Amino acid sequence: MVLPDTPWITIVWNDPVNLMSYVTYVFMTYFHYSREKAEKLMTDVHVKGRAVVSAGTREEMERDVTAMHSYGLWATVSKNE
Repeated sequence: MVLPDTPWITIVWNDPVNLMSYVTYVFMTYFHYSREKAEKLMTDVHVKGRAVVSAGTREEMERDVTAMHSYGLWATVSKNE
């Protein structure tokens, strides 16, 4: 039996540098999220210390993490268990 590949996720972590408004801007600009969704994710990053911002193949998530790094955000790829 072959199991489908478990999706990978991109996690953005809280940091002491970036403003909440900037994080919201990045999520809206890169992921094309609505302001409401971007602000919810930004709030999770700020309050919970992290937010899952995207899910897909490992290659897609590596691309998203690289993009987040280019915006100056802390991000990692993880297997979605």
